Amino acid sequence: LTCTAEHLFNLKFAAKELNRNSKKCDKEEKAEKAKIKKAIQKGNMEVARIHAENAIRQKNQAINFLRMSARVDAVAARVQTAVTMGKVTKSMAGVVKSMDATLKSMNLEKISALMDKFEHQFETLDVQTQQMEDTMSNTTTLTTPQNQVDMLLQEMADEAGLDLNMELPQGQTGSVATSVASAEQDELSQRLARLRDQV
Repeated sequence: LTCTAEHLFNLKFAAKELNRNSKKCDKEEKAEKAKIKKAIQKGNMEVARIHAENAIRQKNQAINFLRMSARVDAVAARVQTAVTMGKVTKSMAGVVKSMDATLKSMNLEKISALMDKFEHQFETLDVQTQQMEDTMSNTTTLTTPQNQVDMLLQEMADEAGLDLNMELPQGQTGSVATSVASAEQDELSQRLARLRDQV
């Protein structure tokens, strides 16, 4: 039973590709934000809202790719250890043989299922993946929270120096909405930076 260096390389390469995809989504998010500003400047709020939804979807996808990159990288390290210690089981070798096409697909759902198969081979894994999976399943939906969309629209309008004239909840001022949007944006940026540092 052998787990070749090529298979290990493919696991590590997939982790890097997932990380690259995360960065691509970051760029797409920035591009969508620029489109939000232009649409607001033209007074086209419907188009601005669509771009805001796209921006938030790209942000969530960037986080998902980053999480999966870290997961694949962790599995690669454990496979490396198993190979070094000569503890590659028959079932693990079977998973390795079927993994190349899945990794090349860059399909998060398929890669997640593949990582599940790998992790079942390591009963002593310290990494707890269930919480990560629950978080991913919550952020891969096609819908976007409207409060996030509204806050992003407000933020882009503020950066463009424009009055959005959005209907805010009673008793809430534009400055409050802006500070909330800014605080949440900062928190998300910090979380994403911490995740990248771990990869």
